[in-house]
Amino acid sequence: MLKRLMRAQWVRRFLGEMAAAYLKLVWHTNKVVFEPADYVPRVSAELPVIVTMWHGQHFMIPFGRQPDWDMRVMISMSGDGEINAVAAKRLGMGLVRGSGGRTPREIRKRGGIRGTVEMLHLLRDGVTVALTADVPKGPARVAGEGIVMIAERSGRPILPVAFASSRRIDLDTWDKMTLNLPFGRGAFIVGDPIAPPKDESEREAVRLAVEAGLNAVTARAYAIVDGKDG
Repeated sequence: MLKRLMRAQWVRRFLGEMAAAYLKLVWHTNKVVFEPADYVPRVSAELPVIVTMWHGQHFMIPFGRQPDWDMRVMISMSGDGEINAVAAKRLGMGLVRGSGGRTPREIRKRGGIRGTVEMLHLLRDGVTVALTADVPKGPARVAGEGIVMIAERSGRPILPVAFASSRRIDLDTWDKMTLNLPFGRGAFIVGDPIAPPKDESEREAVRLAVEAGLNAVTARAYAIVDGKDG
């Protein structure tokens, strides 16, 4: 019965609306530090970009978007994805539906090819896109090849970002998901843009640079909110 209920569109919409309301509460009740402080003009000068973050650390990323930045986020077509899609729209984000996978069959089944093509068209039209770097269901914190391919074919840079809060619940999930809590300190960190690969020979180096960039901004965000930034 519970599974049938969760498949109901009105239930997913309700949960998405509640999720958006909760995330707004978290954002407005945390004292958030931005780093670098001038990230807005820096990012504006690079637009459009490919914003990326780790799975499980992505819920607060929409709040770093500026009102004049046209940004679309890739969200899976799963049941959880439907809830996330409703929440993202309530937070002002456009949507691209689909997700990556570990095999070509998974990618096709999850709409990854269609989503990738749509993102390439958006980037060429000057629209910024956002997606997680690691592939759904693991391995966590390992950048996939999909985001590198999007960068190569679009010629646009990849921008690693991270958010952390001092009050949080770290869940024991494959993606190390964090539930951010209200009434604490927050840190929104934007890394340096990573240039797209020029050809196949540079793809692995760029993929590793994405991993290193995301690990760096994530570590910096946690260091700030946990009072370990020196």
